[in-house]
Amino acid sequence: MGVPVVLVHGLRVSGSMWRPQVEVLRAQGRTVVAPDLPGHGARRGEAFSVGSAVDAVLAAIDGVGGRALLVGLSLGGFVSIAAAGAAPGRVAGLVAASCTAKPAQSLAQVYRIPSVLMDRLPDKGAAVNERFHRLMLREGAAEAVLGGGLAVEAATSVIDEISELDALAALRAYPGPVWLINGSRDHFRIHERQFFEACVDGRLVNVPRAGHMVSLDQPENFAAIVADAADVVSVREVRRGLDSGGGALVEGGDG
Repeated sequence: MGVPVVLVHGLRVSGSMWRPQVEVLRAQGRTVVAPDLPGHGARRGEAFSVGSAVDAVLAAIDGVGGRALLVGLSLGGFVSIAAAGAAPGRVAGLVAASCTAKPAQSLAQVYRIPSVLMDRLPDKGAAVNERFHRLMLREGAAEAVLGGGLAVEAATSVIDEISELDALAALRAYPGPVWLINGSRDHFRIHERQFFEACVDGRLVNVPRAGHMVSLDQPENFAAIVADAADVVSVREVRRGLDSGGGALVEGGDG
């Protein structure tokens, strides 16, 4: 039903983190996929780069017909922004959650030092990270996050890569509809106004009583936001098809 949805996960975790949303959206009859990025989940051990991550996202879009609503959280949000800027013709709409902070500043300050310290532990911090997720996430959410494993070994290289991304330039290059979603308690909201102003067609949504992992803090609410975005994009796709003379409603290409 409507435009397919591609969900892109955050740092260290995998596509399994989207289990609550996948269940809801598929129950509505929607086509939904949640690929693993290089270095994560089933692709642990692979080298991560922004380019390879964007390629993974675009491959997932191609797998569902060549055009989709793209939804990403944290690392997945940055990668989704990069993919939308690089290939706007394949992204019917963009939902970027928990990523409205300039990577060069936010990742360096918040994540790099802890990641370096974790690398010195015998298990690279796996036990600490698992305990943290079990303590902080609601019932069922921790199992969704941990289901695909924690790629703690990938964190430092991923942070170095994403820190070089010009997310604002990528947003400016994407002409389609954008939903910027933040938990009201998220520390990654610090540049949300600049991100919003960079959008050609943007919306800024703050979710009450949610933190950085907004999709897991408020899973039903987040699924509803994605479903609403998918409906908006689906209507636009119908109009797009009519405007093009009644041809195919789903188009590939990067234009």
